Amino acid sequence: MVASEIKLMKNLRAFSRYCILFGILTSLVFLSFGGLPIGGQVVLALIALTVGIPHGAVDHIISVPNFASLKMALFLVGYLSVVGIVIWAILSANLLGFQLVVLMSAIHFGLGDAAFISELDTRSQTKSKFPKLPYIIASGFTPVLIPLSSSQSTEALNAVNPALVGWAGSITPLLFSGMVIFSIASIVWMLVRNRIQETIDLGLLLVLALVAPPLVAFAFYFGFWHALRHTGRISLELKSSENLHGQGKPWAALGRAIWAGVPALLIVIVFTIVLGLVQGFEFGQDLLWYLLVVIWALTVPHMALTLRLDLQALRSKNPKAELEL
Repeated sequence: MVASEIKLMKNLRAFSRYCILFGILTSLVFLSFGGLPIGGQVVLALIALTVGIPHGAVDHIISVPNFASLKMALFLVGYLSVVGIVIWAILSANLLGFQLVVLMSAIHFGLGDAAFISELDTRSQTKSKFPKLPYIIASGFTPVLIPLSSSQSTEALNAVNPALVGWAGSITPLLFSGMVIFSIASIVWMLVRNRIQETIDLGLLLVLALVAPPLVAFAFYFGFWHALRHTGRISLELKSSENLHGQGKPWAALGRAIWAGVPALLIVIVFTIVLGLVQGFEFGQDLLWYLLVVIWALTVPHMALTLRLDLQALRSKNPKAELEL
């Protein structure tokens, strides 16, 4: 079982890197032709975001395994109530809601990505210490803050919602340069600590954030990196996936975890379109904004439910190494 889990996680790590590398190379190719048109960015963003949705759609199965129960019904009512409140809050106060979501998402991404590494370390019995804190900050904030504070962010945010332009105010340049410096410092620190794989990870995320258009950078990270690795971790918790790992079928275990989230994906897409139509949106122009709002709203309860699993994975057996630098 452990061999199957290790194989899956290593393969997912490699595949997520190839996806990010594809995003980097594609961006560089279009850069030589004047850049990827905003319409193309929106299409790529919609695809990548849609691919990433199922990773957070099995919270109910892991939290409450017995689907046909009163506890499950109460869980879903509470979960969806939180989502509804967050959607209302973001649509009522676009800028403030966006700022809070940016901070919350960056923390969630960093914890989740570092937890993936810790899970792999534990199963592989890696001896070198994992510098968790700098990796959490760099892996979580790099793909969020750098694209959103770059010189290209105005065009991207205009395509999403013009109210978000200038979201960071006068500190935008400082935010950009500060995050780039911290990311480079974290890469160097990983190298010094002989964490070569983490050096590669952070290097790829930094290059993607710097060369890809903001919409493409964030969406590729979300759909083909964070969501993919998180789904791999879900396969370690989902009972049906655990059974397949025990049979030495890592890809079948991953497929089961992905399939478990597909119904919720369809519900999210239908709900997003209905919500937009009720609000009077223009299908081609506003779909990305409403999809992002729904994803952000789902992130709030998702982050709360996965926090326990993330912290559990990050907890070291050696108390002195819990926040290893």
